[in-house]
Amino acid sequence: MTADDHRSLCVLGTGLIGGSLLRAVSAAGYTAWGYNRSAPGVAAAQNAGFDVTGDLAAALERAAETDALIVVAVPMPAVNPMLDAISQYAPRCPLTDVVSVKSPVAVAVRRYGLEERYVGGHPMAGTAESGWQATDPDLFRGAAWAVGVDPGTDPEAWTRITRLALDCGSVVVPVIASEHDRAVARISHLPHVLAEALAVAGARGGDLALGLAAGSFRDGTRVAGTAPDLVRAICEPNSDALLAVLDETLTALTEAREALSAHTSLDELTAAGHAARERYESAQRWEITGIEPGAPGWLEKLQEAGRAGGVITGLDNEPGPG
Repeated sequence: MTADDHRSLCVLGTGLIGGSLLRAVSAAGYTAWGYNRSAPGVAAAQNAGFDVTGDLAAALERAAETDALIVVAVPMPAVNPMLDAISQYAPRCPLTDVVSVKSPVAVAVRRYGLEERYVGGHPMAGTAESGWQATDPDLFRGAAWAVGVDPGTDPEAWTRITRLALDCGSVVVPVIASEHDRAVARISHLPHVLAEALAVAGARGGDLALGLAAGSFRDGTRVAGTAPDLVRAICEPNSDALLAVLDETLTALTEAREALSAHTSLDELTAAGHAARERYESAQRWEITGIEPGAPGWLEKLQEAGRAGGVITGLDNEPGPG
């Protein structure tokens, strides 16, 4: 253990999520620095007083010297170059990511021989904005942060990554990669696709339709304000799971259309949708306790607890999020 008690962090990518993470951990007392490939992005972070460089090798060499936790905070299309550099300069450091899909990242991590100390992560937080100018140190406060509990997960690396999420004010949801990807296809990636379709439908109504648009249209199309390239980077790597839930949704819409045509009724869809929304509103998180990382069966216990709606709000003998 290093002198700073494993509170060194290297963030690769300082856009909305990575930059907000850098801000959050700096406020929490970490020794943190970052890398960004964009010179204007580096300058913006430096002007705000943060330790960010455009020299990837230097950032990673510093991580290797301090056994820092490395966070890959770039879109999926840019993950491979980051992992390639990590494998050259800091292959022994604990490693996580904040990419919106987990299985493709895990495959890439194995390709570069970095799986031993890798634990996938995904904070369920964000806005339609992007770049350093959109960063917020409170972005993760109260958010659910998925942390991997796949077979073979290293307990020491898992503990460090869980502590990171807690120190940012999040609660931790333990989940295996494949189940995470199927879940986010439903509650994150499908909403992006539906928002784009709804925005297109509204715009096709011309100025009158857009002039009458109010809360339901605004809320339903909010994430369509996200940059198109970023939406593609979020959704396309999870295409198998997204296709499955798109087919399911198209079936529901087709059945609703048929009912509306035959009976002028949307009764089944509206009743089911209302009940589903009420279930979401009333869902209760419960606290996972008493599972020791590295103890026999710890991963299986955390997997089951995560499936059942359990969250981690603090590690044993450590305070939870502030």
